[in-house]
Amino acid sequence: MEFRLLGTVTVETLAGPLPLGPAKRRSLLAALVLSANTPVPVGRLTDSLWDDTPPSQARGVIQGHVSRLRALLVGADAEAYGVELATLGDAYVLRVPETLVDAQRFEELLMLAREQRTWADTALMLKEALSLWQGPALSGAFTGPPLRAAAHSLEESRLATVEQLARAYGELGEHHRAAALLAAETAAHPLRESLAAELMLALYRAGRQSEALDRFHRTRGLLADELGIDPGHELADAYALILRGEPGAGPGGPGSGLGAARGPAAAQGSAPGPAAAPVAAPEPAGAPAPARTSGAARTAAPAGAVPVPHPGHAGEPLPVDLLPRAPRGFHGRAAELAALTRAAAGEAPVCLVTGPAGVGKTALALQWAHRSGALFPDGRLFADLRGFSEAGEPALVDVLREFLLALGVAPRRIPESAPAAAALFRSLSDRRRLLVVLDNARDSATVRALLPGGTDCVTLVTSRHRLEGLIASDAARPVPLGTLEADDGTALLAGVLGEERVRAEPVAARRLAELCGGLPLALRVTAARLAGRPHWTLAALADELADERGRLACLDVDDTGVAAALRLTVQHLPPEAVHQFARLGHHPGGPVDPYAAAALAGTDPVAAAAALERLAAAHLVAETAPGRWILHDLVRLYARGLDPASAHEALTGVLDHCIATALAAADTAEPGGEPCFVLPDGYRKPAAVRDFADRAEAMRWLAAERENLALAAVAAREAGLEDRAWRIILLQWPQVVWRVRDNWTPLLELALESARAGKDAYAESRVLTLLGWVLTEEGRTAEAAAVLERSPVLAREAGDPLGEATALINLAVVQAELGELPTALENCGRAVELCREEEDRHTEMLGLQHLARMRLTAHRPQEALDCARAALDLGPEHEEAVRRSLLLAVCGEARIALGEEEDGIRLLDRAAQEAEKAGYDDGTVRALEALLRVSARTDYRRRYDAALRRLTDEV
Repeated sequence: MEFRLLGTVTVETLAGPLPLGPAKRRSLLAALVLSANTPVPVGRLTDSLWDDTPPSQARGVIQGHVSRLRALLVGADAEAYGVELATLGDAYVLRVPETLVDAQRFEELLMLAREQRTWADTALMLKEALSLWQGPALSGAFTGPPLRAAAHSLEESRLATVEQLARAYGELGEHHRAAALLAAETAAHPLRESLAAELMLALYRAGRQSEALDRFHRTRGLLADELGIDPGHELADAYALILRGEPGAGPGGPGSGLGAARGPAAAQGSAPGPAAAPVAAPEPAGAPAPARTSGAARTAAPAGAVPVPHPGHAGEPLPVDLLPRAPRGFHGRAAELAALTRAAAGEAPVCLVTGPAGVGKTALALQWAHRSGALFPDGRLFADLRGFSEAGEPALVDVLREFLLALGVAPRRIPESAPAAAALFRSLSDRRRLLVVLDNARDSATVRALLPGGTDCVTLVTSRHRLEGLIASDAARPVPLGTLEADDGTALLAGVLGEERVRAEPVAARRLAELCGGLPLALRVTAARLAGRPHWTLAALADELADERGRLACLDVDDTGVAAALRLTVQHLPPEAVHQFARLGHHPGGPVDPYAAAALAGTDPVAAAAALERLAAAHLVAETAPGRWILHDLVRLYARGLDPASAHEALTGVLDHCIATALAAADTAEPGGEPCFVLPDGYRKPAAVRDFADRAEAMRWLAAERENLALAAVAAREAGLEDRAWRIILLQWPQVVWRVRDNWTPLLELALESARAGKDAYAESRVLTLLGWVLTEEGRTAEAAAVLERSPVLAREAGDPLGEATALINLAVVQAELGELPTALENCGRAVELCREEEDRHTEMLGLQHLARMRLTAHRPQEALDCARAALDLGPEHEEAVRRSLLLAVCGEARIALGEEEDGIRLLDRAAQEAEKAGYDDGTVRALEALLRVSARTDYRRRYDAALRRLTDEV
């Protein structure tokens, strides 16, 4: 078990990382690990989890996260490692051995580095310390002020360690290595003067004086432009030292000039001596000996070639360069380029650029490779592995032959077998600083055979697959590549079409970028079509692309296009993954979980999850959250065309899945409630339906799936499946009641259209009842009355007495608000009678609740109190928090009206507390509003204002 803070906050176990969940839970874990073995008060944890004023339920949220973390740790057998998450009064403590925390090991390695007696050992300790970093500290967590400060402190420590390692390399005479290390960090931190100064000296000592001086002028310009300041003493001293050409700073000189590293041994009076020149490893028979300067290898020219002097290194051959030309019209990707620079800064790193077809992986790799040429003085190799090409992959021995020839090996000396050729390649690259770009790799095994042997070599791999095996075996550092933002997509179009043409139609250009989904391949195809047709307008092509039926055809030019690229990816998938992919094309839209995927494909959730993982590995779907996947719009259109005949079957399957799951959620959220309806004709029960542990989980699902359920209802209506459409909408009633002001009217109007299209009086009545209540809560009372007047009549026609009762209750509420109190009381009383005849306590309780409120309004407090008590006694819902809060509020107001003010205040306070505990802000506001009419206590006002603010923020 390992607790990681130096990168994404996670807990690594033998079975993989623990599923920590949301960012706030990671923040909580980070705060506890940073103070390992020390109690952390809830107040400090609150500061770490919220940037501004925390919610009133902050303590409960923290308790929930602690409970989940404790369960995860127990499930991972944390006790066996000496790990325990304990509660100590008003604080929590994570007891954990320091050896299990990467930040603690980092500090220990730094301390060990200071105690070494040789620079070589110091460098080893520092490299080991830096290898613990997997990205920016505390990534994946929501960082409140204390965590931001901790992350900044850790990053400062890392940068200081980089500078120390560079100085150690300088003391060893490995100035090129120091320069490469510092160049990567300076690119990420261009305004850090200490880094720039160290880089200048490393470049100068490596014989690259012009680059060193150029670095000074670039940094000085940046400081002036960005901060309006002049260089500090470190930069100025390094510049002056280089200009004077002092021996201690010159090429090959020791790092004893400005900023030289001092180890602990030096402090004891016995500094490490100069590093001995490295002994060259013997070259394989027949291989030309590479020229070496200052202990660094250089690529020799092939046999018979005339050496061409390299600028700044007279008499040396030019380094080999197999890179294709730099991509034209490259735009954006600043974050990914910086991530590659960071990933390339380690020892023998393997950088892995992954993403879907057409997202621009090769362009990114080549752009970075061309920009970073100075880091690889011994050359750059490139091979297209054609992992997703119809032409098939090249033989490994052929790729290795090309590399070996470029490195100067005579053709007759190249081994015939791939293993022997790979061994020779590793030997020749052992003491070189090479960049090896392996484009379009399909699997990890192919890449492993082509990895260079040198610790200063960088391998850059691109793939449509995640290549997790390469991450596991060779610590490959993934740089995932997503689609372009709209601004970058527009800039890409301008790079091909010209700024004037894009500026002439800025809105159409942005629309084109959005219709292409930010996919660079689609954007380039679009630009190519427009470039060849100067008389076309961007708006006309945007209108053509807006039609989904022909969009993919519009995005193909000759043998290049989105469909062609996707076809090459799909043809490598197993049949079950292709089947799942084709059915996903018929999903109404939004994220897909294994249950929905299984319903689409006619399988079970386990098989669907496995297929989704396979599709995600091929970047055909993207996992937006644990267990939730989504398709890019263009990928969805391609998938839809793979099996168009299955569209109706797949859609019906997923709609019935929505109905089954929403039914389970509603039953869990409101146990004992009357089912809304019978199942539709031809209903297909899913292979498995999600279970909900409690009301909170069911309500979370309804909230999270609201958009998906709306898309499903729209798709059902468009497909003529009206009987599914209104059911999917109506089954969200617990969430409608809970968040009534959350703009439900358009969705309910769609349900009403579907019910009327199916000529279903039952459905129409039920929808009108819920719609009328929503309109009432939105303050649209007159509209609500018009809607609700027909609902009881339709319910009687459909033989639905409970539907009639609910309709009468909602109608009565509106009538009361309109001042028609006698009619309202009569209708509500009739509703209660219907419920008793049908023996439905759930709806009876609802009727009694509103009847109590109306009697209170009619100045009949004793009758209101009796009515509310009867409702509270009904059960089994007497413990349901929302209803209980509303009834307690009526009881409290009735007591006050009867002159029993003390009991009334006590009951209203209980009502407010019940609502606050349940997160029912509407009920909290109502109860506290009544309290403030009879009491001026400041805590009532404070709680009322907070609840009203929360309620306003949610609307």
